[in-house]
Order: sequence, then structure tokens, then C-alpha cells
Amino acid sequence: MFLMYVSAILALIWAMALISVNFLYDGAGKAKIYKILTALDLIIILGIIGGFSMRAHLPNAAVDFLGSFATVFLISQLACGALVILALIIRTIYRKLNPPPEYSPARRRALKWGLLYPLASLAITLYGNRVERFNVVDRFFDIPIKKLPPELNGFKIAQISDIHLGAYFSLERLEFLLQRAAEAKPDILTITGDIFDDNSMNDKAIQLVNSFCDKFKHGIYYIHGNHEHFRGVPHIEAELAKTKIHWLVNQSAHVTSNLYVIGVDYPPASPITKSGERGDLDKIFYQQMRSFVETALSKVPYDATVILLAHHPEFFDAAVEKNIPLTLMGHTHGEQLGIFGKPIFNVFKYSRGMFQNEDCYGYVSVGCGSWFPIRIGCPPEISYFTLKNN
Repeated sequence: MFLMYVSAILALIWAMALISVNFLYDGAGKAKIYKILTALDLIIILGIIGGFSMRAHLPNAAVDFLGSFATVFLISQLACGALVILALIIRTIYRKLNPPPEYSPARRRALKWGLLYPLASLAITLYGNRVERFNVVDRFFDIPIKKLPPELNGFKIAQISDIHLGAYFSLERLEFLLQRAAEAKPDILTITGDIFDDNSMNDKAIQLVNSFCDKFKHGIYYIHGNHEHFRGVPHIEAELAKTKIHWLVNQSAHVTSNLYVIGVDYPPASPITKSGERGDLDKIFYQQMRSFVETALSKVPYDATVILLAHHPEFFDAAVEKNIPLTLMGHTHGEQLGIFGKPIFNVFKYSRGMFQNEDCYGYVSVGCGSWFPIRIGCPPEISYFTLKNN
């Protein structure tokens, strides 16, 4: 399914390139330009595949440069096509309201400003690659909870997620992120998976996170994402065991008063994107999801205030079944490309932001790292949640 989504996005990029070429160029040269562009796209895609297979043998700086070049080249075609379609819509509306004079073959298409389309597209993608993906924003939310004990009124939780240490996220950036979260003085920091994603950096990253535990009043709580499983959970857990970090694998932790944080593992049967399309495999995923939550709740008092940490966002459904007031999730990256606060490619059931079902709230962080080095309309974030007595 994931490969189908990737293939569909690449097909969309090529379609947008064809639309742009047809709109911006006249004459026989049009076909030649499109062939050259298609050939370059194929070369870059093959280069991405080859580079990914050799990633462990390349310096991070080289991977970042090559990945950035490929991403900017491909996504700028998508942006250019979108701008051209927008221009065509505006032109059609304008001509409906103001009919143009009769067409003359001698009259060239009004394209003297045509170069602005690819230049604007390039500027947008360079902004997403060089500016927005580094521009961390802070988001603040009040979470009303019924029968919240007075001593927990105002309790503040910070969340970071999906850092993906490696070529696109350095240890220095991780330290900056932790320091920024600590300066907001939350009571706890939660990390909802996909942080330890480079075996050459993971041990140092664990030590770095551990060094910040005392900067949060009640410590740091962490769960695995799918990428920790890719990198080797046994070694990561052996290193975590040497630290003050509360790492939760279908477990609960008593924080203070009657507040408990429970954390669930990433189920082996999880869909990469959304469930509902894989038949029996999705049934197994639902069973694992509910089983993980029930196991994590097994030692929690029935009247406790519970915060659930989960990597896959569909755990929100299991949380609603158990009437858990707040669930913090990640995994989706907010899909990295968005407009007006909404993802362009919506391939998850819960993509980003706050969701509510009766008295239960679920938040899907857009994360801090990247699958590919660009973010447009989806800046990295640190999220803060203040518990309020409803």
C-alpha cells in the first residue's frame, strides 16, 4: 500500500510537469522539453533508490545534500503544476466575465511572465527545504478533564515526536529541541517514538535525552515507534535501562497524585498509513492495539487520570473505548506538505492536530524530523497540553 501511495505521488508529479510544459511552452520544442524533464526525473528517482541502499556508507552531509537536491527538483514540479492550474482557473473565470477578442494565430499565448511559474515554484520548495523544516513552532492546548483532582489542575505536558536522527536531524538539533522544551517548564516531557533512528548516533542521543531528565519536574516518558524497531529495540532498551528515562512498552508509570502515563509499543501488524484496506491483517492490528492498551492499563487504578502515549494515531480509537481523556500520538509527520492547515496528501485516518470524541482528546503531532527534507505548510512543532478541571 505504501508503494502504491509513492507511485501515485510520482505519477502526479509527472502529470503536473506535463501540464506545466503544455501551458508554458509552444511549438515543437514542447515535446523535447517534456522528454528531458522526464529523463531527469527518472535519473533522480533511480539515484534516490541507489542512495537509500547505500545510505549507511555515505556521510550525513552528502545524504542531506543529495536528498535536498532530489526533493527540491521533484516537489518544485508539483508546485509549478499547482500554480499553473490555479492560473488557468483564474484565467477561465476572468474570460467568462471579460470575453477576449477573437483568437488570432499570430497572437502568441500571453506567456511573457511564464518564467515566474518555475521560479516561484523553486522559491517555495527551497523555503520548505532550507527554512520551514528548521522553523520549530510551539503549540499550546488546554485539555478539560472531568473530576480532575485540584492538585493536577494546571499540570503541563510537553510532547515531541518523530525526530528521526540521521542525515536530516543532528544531535545538535536534538539538544536545541530539548532545551527549548525545558525552557517552557512543563511538568513532564513525552516522546512518542521515531527518535532513535541512526545506529551511529542512538547511544549518544539516549545519553543526551537522559541529561535532560532532571530539567522536567516529573521526568521524561518515551515509547518506541516503528523506526526504533527497524534499528534494533533490544540494544536501544539496554541503553535506556542505564538512564532515568521512563520507557514504556505496554506499561504504566505513576507520575504524581492519581496521574498515570501509559505507553504502548508499535504493533507488528500496524498499517504504514491507515487501516481498513488489508482485510485479516487489519483485524490482527485491531486486536493487537486493544490488547496493548489493556495490558498497559492493567495496573492503573480505576479512578486514575490517564495519559496514553502511542505512536500510531489509530490508537485514539482504542483510547476512546477505554475513556482515556488524552492520547498523544505521532507517526504521520502531518504528511509534511499542507495548505491552510490541511495535508495535501491525506493518507492517514488521523493526520495531524487535535481530535475529540465526547470527553476524549487525541493529538497527532506533526513531529520534528522528516521522511524527505522538506516541509511546506507543516512546520515542526513542540506541543504543550495543560490539564484543566472541567
